[in-house]
Amino acid sequence: MADGNPTVVEVSERLANPAPLGLAAFGLTTLALNAFNAGLVDKSSEGLVWSLGIAFGGVAQFAAGMWEAKKNNTFGFTAFSAFGAFWVFLALVNIFTKTGAIEPVAAEGKSLFLVCWGIFAAYMTVCTFGISRALQVVFVLLTVLFFGLAIGVHEPNGNFMHAVGWEGMLTAGAALYTSFAILLQETWGREVLPLGAVKPAASSAKSK
Repeated sequence: MADGNPTVVEVSERLANPAPLGLAAFGLTTLALNAFNAGLVDKSSEGLVWSLGIAFGGVAQFAAGMWEAKKNNTFGFTAFSAFGAFWVFLALVNIFTKTGAIEPVAAEGKSLFLVCWGIFAAYMTVCTFGISRALQVVFVLLTVLFFGLAIGVHEPNGNFMHAVGWEGMLTAGAALYTSFAILLQETWGREVLPLGAVKPAASSAKSK
């Protein structure tokens, strides 16, 4: 400030990509729950899912959403924050029901809840068509999963719910693949597994 002008200090902050964490939190928790829905694991151990749902599917995924906000990624912020809150809510409802703190929710109420989330997943799916093919697959499968679960809750131990459970594990696999592909890209500095990134329309228009 020797010349009388104030010194301007620019502070730049570099943040890691939170998407692999958010997708892993979503994918692993979804995989665990739907292994039970598919009838692969005895329901007596389902309590582990709700603990995982709070700690990883909920808290870790919600934190990833907050970091996406810091990176100015509106889609990532909305998706991870919303589904992180979803897992905490779902886990708490099941824990409170098991302990008798609240009355068991009727199948009709569960269906309504799942249809609402199916609608949310559906319009998030539309947004993925401007991001990547990998996310398109994740959200298309997730939308199908929510509506399938909305039907399956009326016969939770039936063949239809078992089929939905397998579809849920496929959804989880797509999320975990996307998480792994992004991690590889970030650590190796190049695309190792294809993500099918979609060029934004604005960029395409400028390149013509």
